[in-house]
Amino acid sequence: MQETTQLPSWSGKRYHSLNHHLRQRFGQKVFKISLDAGFSCPNRDGSKSTGGCAFCSLRGSGDFAGDRHKNIEEQFEQVKRMMHRKWVQGKYIAYYQAFTNTYALPQQLESLYNLALEQPGVVGLAIATRPDCLPLPVIELLAEINRKTYLWVELGLQTSHDRTARAMNMHYCFADFQKALTELRAINIETCAHIIFGLPGETRQDMQETSRIVAGLDIQGIKIHLLHLMQGTLLAQIYQNSPFPFLEPLEYVDLVIDLLEILPPGVVIHRLTGDSPRNLLIGPRWSLNKWEVLNLIDRRLEERNTWQGKYALSLD
Repeated sequence: MQETTQLPSWSGKRYHSLNHHLRQRFGQKVFKISLDAGFSCPNRDGSKSTGGCAFCSLRGSGDFAGDRHKNIEEQFEQVKRMMHRKWVQGKYIAYYQAFTNTYALPQQLESLYNLALEQPGVVGLAIATRPDCLPLPVIELLAEINRKTYLWVELGLQTSHDRTARAMNMHYCFADFQKALTELRAINIETCAHIIFGLPGETRQDMQETSRIVAGLDIQGIKIHLLHLMQGTLLAQIYQNSPFPFLEPLEYVDLVIDLLEILPPGVVIHRLTGDSPRNLLIGPRWSLNKWEVLNLIDRRLEERNTWQGKYALSLD
């Protein structure tokens, strides 16, 4: 393990935030417009299962995306107006977020991706998907999109432990993630991994092992999520029959910081905690105060006198 002694400059943060990355690249505020293109998922339509991943919401993790009953142009305007309540000016990344956004015929995907890129002010595209939904024709399409615009592909890993993946009804394994990542990186696509801390049955050591494995992967971005237990999910049924403990705030924050310390400085931090609709959240309820969680991460980084990449195995 190699230690860095100097805190990098990331717009006052101790980690390489997406906001900093986008401002450096585009010279201004850029924010995501989350869209729901009406996709399904092989874990819901019967191809692999019908229940979905145990933790996944009824909206396919797109609870804050546009209304799938509206077309893409209408959704884009709807979400854009909402985002401009926070930021008066900025450019946009069109974000296909809900369900599995590579799970369709390449012709349909190409049309949807190009439609999003045609919206006024869009400077790039982000596509969330499962690692087992990237057949060769889709990989070839993504390579074409990547040549003409700024592109992120977001891959759900969640955990490196296959026993947890089976328990969570995910119907893909770590080897599937590795294969997808290798194929995406072979065509130079920037890839963001999603992980979840607090999955039932995992110890702190299990979560730290996932962190160590992820820190050694050829990823360019990461989203770190806290497990949100939501009504209407398979996990809510499991919890009703056999309640499991939630992470406490400081437990979660220290897991996040432990990961940040070993991540290479060049990895972009897309998210440090997630969101859940207040009316659907069963627990942990403390997660509803998102800004308090983010502020606690900042304070804890200072208390520990640490930062992203301080103990990274390989440095950029």
